[in-house]
Amino acid sequence: MISYNLPSMDDTRAVALRVAEALRAGDTVLLGGDLGTGKTTFAQQLIAALSPQAVEVTSPTFNLVQDYPVLLRDGTQTSVFHYDLYRIEQASALIELGLDEAESAVRVIEWPERLGTNFAPQSWISLYFTLQDGARKVQVKSGGSATERLAA
Repeated sequence: MISYNLPSMDDTRAVALRVAEALRAGDTVLLGGDLGTGKTTFAQQLIAALSPQAVEVTSPTFNLVQDYPVLLRDGTQTSVFHYDLYRIEQASALIELGLDEAESAVRVIEWPERLGTNFAPQSWISLYFTLQDGARKVQVKSGGSATERLAA
């Protein structure tokens, strides 16, 4: 696990760019943390870094999922499916969101603790955001093939 202090938007953007460089089709980015800790801001920076043209990235809080065409660093054209699970109360409600159908793209999931125990992506990067004494921090973990790419 790696931890970063994120005192400014530029610091958040730098971590988002680093994660964007490591992403490949099939990866899942899990964004955890309390309300107001920076999950959506990070997702916006990540998607903007991968988008081949300027794009407005909005929070999918009310429609639960939005997708964006992106160009990954390895040249793959795919989509990022950005999920916000804040309003999900039971894991059974996830079936309608198409998480399985998006497994060959990139999935960015806010509030991953609402996924339940049956969701197990093959390659993932988890970022957990906190605010401590007014300072934003993030802890980064990874699994599967994303671990090697993120470490490089």
